[in-house]
Amino acid sequence: MKKLLTAALTILSLLMIVAFSPENELPKNWFKAGSKPDNYNMGIDKTIFKTGSSSATIQSTKKDKNGFGTLMQTCDAKDFLGKNIKLSGYIKSENIETWAGMWLRIDGHDGGRPLGFDNMRNRPIKGTQDWTYCEIILDVPYKAATLNFGALLDGSGKIWFDDLKFEVVDKDEKTTGVPKIARPNNLGFEE
Repeated sequence: MKKLLTAALTILSLLMIVAFSPENELPKNWFKAGSKPDNYNMGIDKTIFKTGSSSATIQSTKKDKNGFGTLMQTCDAKDFLGKNIKLSGYIKSENIETWAGMWLRIDGHDGGRPLGFDNMRNRPIKGTQDWTYCEIILDVPYKAATLNFGALLDGSGKIWFDDLKFEVVDKDEKTTGVPKIARPNNLGFEE
């Protein structure tokens, strides 16, 4: 009886390690960030995925609606200077109360204002949705230093993201980021 109990406890311990390891194991080359990253569990999920055998996940641990967590990566922009790039991938959501999305930010060498940015705030993932295709297209200026990207969850809920791709696209592709205005316009708010 004692051996059976010991075996059962060992199996239960192993199942708990497998079940709870995604929140503790970050994907290689990815890190946690955001305004409140400690309010989120982030990691790898080997049970829910779009392709392959795993996805990345972000899940809120608190009902705080003020703040977000992101699982992100930063890379050198040198191979993309002067080109339009597309970041695409899939997000699956569960009980998103505020919003979630993929994001891409292009930073310059001076560390000042971003040279390009899109976080899908104008086309958010909300509620519970199956795998949804997402894409961001931005122009990478010659003065860009880094590309910063990932997925974010603002508020409560859970997301999975998978099958991300970076590709250079034709300059005719319409960008999705915040448009730059060449000079002040529509100052009378008539448009």
